[in-house]
Amino acid sequence: MATPAENNKVELENSDSDTSFLSDVEEVDHMKILSSSGADGLQFVDSYFQREASSLLTDNSDLYSNTCDNSSLNTSLLPWERLADWIHCFCVVTFDLEIGQMIEEIYPSHVTLSEQDKTSICYLAFPDSNSGCMGDTQFHFRIRQSSANVDGNNGSSQMYLSNPIPKAHSRYNQLCPPAFRTDSSYWWGFAYFRQVKDKNLRRGYFQKSLVIVTRLPFVELFQELMAVIAPEFFDKGSICLEISAKEIDQWPRPVPGIVLNLPLLGTLFQVRIPSFSAAASPSFSTSLTASPSKTSSNSLLRRRCLIATDVDLYSALAPLLPHLQMLWELLLCGEPLVVMATSPSICSHVVQALVNLIHPLQYCLDYRPFFTIHDSEFKEYTGRPSDPPPSVLLGVTNPFFAKALQHWPHIIRIGGDILSSSAGLKIRATKSNVSSSSKMSECKPGVYTSYKSHLTRDKALLKLIAKGAQTRRPNQVQSALMRRHFLELTQSFIIPLERYFARLMPLQKSISPYKAVPGLSPFKAEEFLASVEHCGPQLTTGVKGDWTGLYRRFLRTPNFESWSQQRHQEANNKLRALQMDALSQSDITSWLQGKREVEVVDMVLRLREKLNVTLAEETLPVSPQTRLHLQGQLDTVLQSLPEDLRSVLKAS
Repeated sequence: MATPAENNKVELENSDSDTSFLSDVEEVDHMKILSSSGADGLQFVDSYFQREASSLLTDNSDLYSNTCDNSSLNTSLLPWERLADWIHCFCVVTFDLEIGQMIEEIYPSHVTLSEQDKTSICYLAFPDSNSGCMGDTQFHFRIRQSSANVDGNNGSSQMYLSNPIPKAHSRYNQLCPPAFRTDSSYWWGFAYFRQVKDKNLRRGYFQKSLVIVTRLPFVELFQELMAVIAPEFFDKGSICLEISAKEIDQWPRPVPGIVLNLPLLGTLFQVRIPSFSAAASPSFSTSLTASPSKTSSNSLLRRRCLIATDVDLYSALAPLLPHLQMLWELLLCGEPLVVMATSPSICSHVVQALVNLIHPLQYCLDYRPFFTIHDSEFKEYTGRPSDPPPSVLLGVTNPFFAKALQHWPHIIRIGGDILSSSAGLKIRATKSNVSSSSKMSECKPGVYTSYKSHLTRDKALLKLIAKGAQTRRPNQVQSALMRRHFLELTQSFIIPLERYFARLMPLQKSISPYKAVPGLSPFKAEEFLASVEHCGPQLTTGVKGDWTGLYRRFLRTPNFESWSQQRHQEANNKLRALQMDALSQSDITSWLQGKREVEVVDMVLRLREKLNVTLAEETLPVSPQTRLHLQGQLDTVLQSLPEDLRSVLKAS
């Protein structure tokens, strides 16, 4: 039985013992890579901070006293515009004796969802297991969005393109790391399910789930939001959704790299979203104290300080600690992997934590924190035992999957006590070299695989976490240590790729202001692999093993393809920016001498195109000064043309 996220938090008070303890672990929680500098080093940004001692509201009933006050709404925005920046809608899912699971309410009511999406949300909003899940259970899921939407006003079916991405998300995607970008192909659902006995109901139980549907992968934030909204919803009803939506509609846009103050139902969430730029990502302690006037009006609110995308690695992965390095390899290589647990809160937590192990690399294969037999991809992903398993990561609870997926090469079985075992380590033995039938017939918790790791196990992390468990180190700090360890390991894995990729860039002297932008040399896998022996991860990490073999597998995965595409895009943007800078600084007057009129007109069109590109593509690293110089060059070229032709070009 899972408990709400709020109950799983370990909150530290401002005591001398805690201060000395934090200094002992370097006060590290969230880590970032300086991608802009291209340096091999890492920058660790502190996000481990303590709750401010403030009085709690004794009664939230005043929040419900004025539900129709529109005076506070920002009239410069369209209705629910800011709400759509954060969430798509709230869904209330209930159980009908004749129909089964059904959506009772969608708020706001104008929001559209396809029938397939509604069906998926209905089934995923309830636990899909025999564990009972009495009381309250929090979990999350991820579904592939259907392209057929239903008109929310009259119920008639229409074919649309997928729900348009809010404009704020386009800007957000440009500023955040690839692993945390929104994907128009998927919905995230954050569910809060309640099941209690009720003799007044025919079924004998009250069963209902509240779900936030969104595109943003803010696991920590939305779980915390649901821990606040859902209890109020079950106590006071749908009025809570209206009030919550109105408050969210007043929030600032989700901008990475700054601390956002997000008040909701008596709680002030001070949230930071990871960003690319270190300069735009000040430490929390600085940001929270820099502008006290902005938070003074919220001094009576409870305060929650968090990283929007964080996951509690320790409570999710502590029982798997001896095998995490092997699992890190499996995730890098995009191997099929299934997590079998007794509740959706456990499997979704573990799947999300596993995906986070390879950050800052983006896990580019499909993954489902909670997957049921009713999912539209069920047949696609289970298939026949003779078919090779798809490269996906699934979290399941239904015992049926023990048979349906017994042919999968890598299976993690987790007992029902993982969340309550975070105070100590429970080592599960790895089962290998056994047949599928015997592998699943035991049904014992463990990692079932015949995979042979390329790298030797690094025991330093095991000793560090074990010591922390003995001294009752807080879960947040244990998670911070695990996150730092795997961030450093992943970065050590990336550095040789980055170093080799830098060699593919053309020399700056080959960039001409009047010729096409030169391209990158092709990535040659064998040439890179040959360099690993002398310039591999062994230079930056103490982990030994067959790094070349691991790279050989990685280079065939979508994870590498995504990384390569991202680097090519960044490199091409850099080359285009350098060419624009060279053109802005060139002696255009000398170039004009002896040129035919058609060549001059062509230069006018090229300069216009480049100026338009600098305005349209915010990811292009072009300075305002370069834009100003390009405009000057355009004016110079135009002045060299006859007046009639100049007038035509200016009018076009």
